[in-house]
Amino acid sequence: MIGLLASIPLGPIGVICIQRTINKSRISGFFSGLGAATADTIFAAIAGFSLTFIINFIEEKQKILEVIGGVIVILLGAKTFYSNPVSQIRRHKKKPNKLIEDFISVLLLTVTNPFAIFLFVGMFATLGLAYNGENMGLSVVTLAGVFLGGTLWWFTLSSLVNLFRTKFRLKQLWWINKIAGAVIFVLGVLALVNVARVFIFKS
Repeated sequence: MIGLLASIPLGPIGVICIQRTINKSRISGFFSGLGAATADTIFAAIAGFSLTFIINFIEEKQKILEVIGGVIVILLGAKTFYSNPVSQIRRHKKKPNKLIEDFISVLLLTVTNPFAIFLFVGMFATLGLAYNGENMGLSVVTLAGVFLGGTLWWFTLSSLVNLFRTKFRLKQLWWINKIAGAVIFVLGVLALVNVARVFIFKS
């Protein structure tokens, strides 16, 4: 349940997963989602083990991390907007073993937004699942549950999108890239605007 709840909101990661499923393949979209599920599991481990020195570091560097994450999202949005679906399809057919790149790119993107840690802190506290490492069996089961919940969501999303994948034509794929890129770009801009707004008000 925790893994599902953390993964379902369709932010930039969801848009990327959908776009890659349509432009490349279901497995490409799924591996992109696995990158997010892996990052969420890392965040859950930090939250669950109450690694306060990491949480304190994130709180201290919050604005810097938000700016870095926003810039990465903007660049990714621009790249998606200007990408050619024809060349993407051709590259995927020639090099179908690039799944590790899909995985790592989303893993790194998700890691630049570590504030999900506080979401897991709240969930664990609400459900009474906070642990301190004394019960390793509970720790493993909890983290495995978070990962499997996230994996289930990304598998479901990529599979549902893949059902309609063959119905898209090249012109529609072109528009999907434009729309997905624009959405991702705007989300990145909004993140930077939020940082600037907080900074201005504090000043």
